[in-house]
Amino acid sequence: MTQRFLALTLAGLATLAACQVQAQGLRPSLQPGISLSSGAARPAGPRQADFIVAVVNSEPITNNEVRARTLRVAQQMARQGATMPSEAELGRQVLERLILEKAQLQAARESGVKVEDTAVEMAEQNVARQNQVEVPELRRRLAAEGLPQAQFREELRNQLIVSRLREREVDGRVKVSDQDVEAYQRDQQAGDQQQSAEINLGMLLVVVPENASPERVKELQAKAQGLLDRAKAGEDFTALVRQYSDGPDQKSGGVLGMRSAERYPQLFVDGVRNVPVGGLSPLLRSAAGFHILKLLDKRQGGVPAAVPQTHARHILLRPSPQLSEAAARDKLLDFKKRVEAGQSDFANLARDNSQDGSAKEGGDLGWANPGQFVPEFEEVLDSLQPGQVSEPIVSRFGMHLIQLIERRERALTPREQREVVRNILREKKMEEAYSNWAQELRARAYVEYREPPQ
Repeated sequence: MTQRFLALTLAGLATLAACQVQAQGLRPSLQPGISLSSGAARPAGPRQADFIVAVVNSEPITNNEVRARTLRVAQQMARQGATMPSEAELGRQVLERLILEKAQLQAARESGVKVEDTAVEMAEQNVARQNQVEVPELRRRLAAEGLPQAQFREELRNQLIVSRLREREVDGRVKVSDQDVEAYQRDQQAGDQQQSAEINLGMLLVVVPENASPERVKELQAKAQGLLDRAKAGEDFTALVRQYSDGPDQKSGGVLGMRSAERYPQLFVDGVRNVPVGGLSPLLRSAAGFHILKLLDKRQGGVPAAVPQTHARHILLRPSPQLSEAAARDKLLDFKKRVEAGQSDFANLARDNSQDGSAKEGGDLGWANPGQFVPEFEEVLDSLQPGQVSEPIVSRFGMHLIQLIERRERALTPREQREVVRNILREKKMEEAYSNWAQELRARAYVEYREPPQ
């Protein structure tokens, strides 16, 4: 698996619930424990009827809400091989995350932030596409994990609302000065070893089903070991991933992406600690199954000399009182259908319809480095093949239709390296600004913790 089993880019509905609380340094008071056993979440001690565990500015959080979220967090962390906190600690983290979400949603309502049903539907479609399934199959899997469709869509809506609030309150205020860029580059040139290592991994996963018999586990281990032996013998790792991996990144060759080591499960970091770039890890076992990792790249907090670049074009429609999100989506879907049928040229449609400054260039965005576009745009762009047209997507700027023209690997000029540094620093500053804003919002909220009924 990658960072997330269901690749929920907008929500991270489980893993982020635990991780973000820790990252923000929010430490809740001691609360009634959440106990997890045999893959199920239940209150510690005898089972009781639902009750309120906390109140946030007059809005309640129930024990059932905490238990359900805790179960999903635990399931996803287990699949990813992440280190599991104690049951009580995980329950506390989940409760505090729910408190923070309530406070953010309340702030969003006060600010008038809304999300139309169309945006929720598109988010659900994106989740399904990222997991290489149709929407009905996605809903079936979620229901099997105890997440009904209505609840899933409501959580998607809430995450979209919080995302838009963050864009309004935080992201637009972050600035990176030339002095910031120069200071970062001086640190790199001086060989600053305080920067954390970054790694890019490829992964082949052989899933072990829950409650698999010892005999079945041995069979799957033998299968995984055989694939590892084939990769060590020189077979193409990407081809093996695409043919045999059970992970959701199968079609992309299992590439998990360049990120700091602390953003990977400790199991993965330890597995490639002494592996050279291009080398393979030993067979690793997590709660999800057996992992084979390939160390694709590694750097010590520096700026790469070359990066993969994308050349794309897009059509942007901005919803307005005269153009609803639903109408914008239908219009873009019609454009996509006409382009794929050979009835229209994407560039001509962009010239005639796009509301972006690139319209006069046929929507051409030029060659772009990683991190140049907003995450929701870039993630879809990264999933496309040359010539392919995306489904309509929503970003903070409006609704887009994207066509990937080509990709290349290119050495960076000094000016481009500065832009890469600027993007790195902007992302870091946005995370810091969001963390500070979230903590301030949490501090202003009135929170009353409740004891369970006796």
